[in-house]
Amino acid sequence: MNKPEPVNDRLEAALKKAEQVNAQKMEQLLSTRAGSGDRPRFARRRIGIMGGTFDPIHYGHLVAANTARFEFGMEAVILVPSGRPPHKEERVISDPEHRYRMALLATFSNPHFLVSRFEIDREGYSYTIDTVKHFKEIFGSEVALFFITGADAVLEIMTWKNVHELVTYCSFVAVSRPGFNLMHLNSNSEIDEKLLARTRLLEIPALAISSTDIRNRVAQNRPIQYLLPEKVEEYTRAFGVYK
Repeated sequence: MNKPEPVNDRLEAALKKAEQVNAQKMEQLLSTRAGSGDRPRFARRRIGIMGGTFDPIHYGHLVAANTARFEFGMEAVILVPSGRPPHKEERVISDPEHRYRMALLATFSNPHFLVSRFEIDREGYSYTIDTVKHFKEIFGSEVALFFITGADAVLEIMTWKNVHELVTYCSFVAVSRPGFNLMHLNSNSEIDEKLLARTRLLEIPALAISSTDIRNRVAQNRPIQYLLPEKVEEYTRAFGVYK
C-alpha cells in the first residue's frame, strides 16, 4: 500500500523516527532469548498480541495493552492493525496505512509496545488464527502468546475461524469496559471449557473511550483532545482522516 502524501514536515519527521524505533524494538525482541536479562517471573517468555482496527487508536487501547502487559507479565505487546476484518464489513474502515501510522505515533515512546504490518500487508480477510500462527512461527515454542481483545468479541469467539486450533496457540485476555458483566463469559454455554480455561478477564476503566465516539466527534467538529495521544490527534487533522 502507498503511503499518504506528506502534508506536514514535523509530523513526517516524527513518523520516520517512529518507524525506525519500531524496527529496532522488533529486532531486539526477536534477538532476546529465554533466560537473558533479569530473572523472569514465569518459566516462558510472554508476549501479547493486540488486534483491532485502531480507527483511531486511543488511550483506551493503550491503557488496556499496558495493564494486560503488567498484570500477566508480558515482555511486550505487539499491536496489529487489521487489514480487512470479516466482522466489520457493514462499515467503511479508514485506510490501513493511516491506521498503521497512527498506531506508530501512539506507541513509539513505550519500549514495550510494537506495531506490526502483518495484517495490512496481506491480501484477503484478517483472521486471528493466521495472525497468531504467524507470530508463533516467528517466536517459537519458547514464547507463550496472549491475544488481547475485547470481552464482547470473546463472547462471539465460537464463530471465529478455526477457533479450536487457535486455542492451542495462545491464551486470551478479554478486556472490558466498566459496566460490562464479565460473568457473561462464564455463563455462556456456547464457549467450551478449554477456551474458558485459557481466558483471563480484565476490566479497563479507560475503555469507556471509543473509536466510534472519536470519529463522530471529529465529524461534528467537537473536541477529541485527551482521548488519544496528541500526535495521533495531529495526524487526524493533518490528513483529514475522519472528515
